Amino acid sequence: MEVQEARRRLAAARRVAVLTGAGVSAESGIPTFRGAGGLWEGFRPEELATPAAYARDPEKVWRWYAMRYAQVMEAEPNPAHRRLAELERQKGEGFLLVTQNVDGLHRRAGSRRVVELHGSLARARCERCGHRRPLPPPAEFAPPPVCDRCGGRMRPDVVWFGEFLDAELLARAERAFMTAEVALVIGTSAVVEPAASLGRIAKSAGAYLIEVNPEPTPLTPLADLSLRAGAARGLERLLAGGAGPREEAE
Repeated sequence: MEVQEARRRLAAARRVAVLTGAGVSAESGIPTFRGAGGLWEGFRPEELATPAAYARDPEKVWRWYAMRYAQVMEAEPNPAHRRLAELERQKGEGFLLVTQNVDGLHRRAGSRRVVELHGSLARARCERCGHRRPLPPPAEFAPPPVCDRCGGRMRPDVVWFGEFLDAELLARAERAFMTAEVALVIGTSAVVEPAASLGRIAKSAGAYLIEVNPEPTPLTPLADLSLRAGAARGLERLLAGGAGPREEAE
């Protein structure tokens, strides 16, 4: 019954906000950050993903990010990315997808109303003038890139530990969740702030809150529906009416 109600609410909603995390891209072969086989296994974040690490050894940091960039460009969007792109086409201007991911797979799947809270592996940002530009294809990329406006060295256009999110992007995300009729939180542990607060903001403002995640999260007690499934299977059940043998609703 809960799933049927969620489908009804989602179909009727004119304003839908979605938050996605690493679990959405796991089925495309992009590793999540923590746990066995995670992105940080064998690495310490402070050695690769902080302003201090970059100041200390920019070549080492760029080599690691160039490896990650090549990895994500070899990956393909999975059904979860494509279903969310289709949901955007159905909802139009009332839809916003906010992602913590930096792999660009949502855009490659066709999503256009996207806020990339943590930046993108496919872009660089000038340390001197702030200009952003796309990276060339991985086979042609020789880090570090140089700014084509001022000649300054460019850094990966991602948010590192200890850095603030872009205030305008965060405000746009918060507005979408504050005004959403239905909010979906998919494939995220719901512990990394400030993105983790978006689901709570939506619920506090009266939205119907749907969570899709294989494991319970701190958001689970607040959710109107929690689907215990991976992103692709959970969205299949929610958006297309399919049911999987391992899926449970709480």
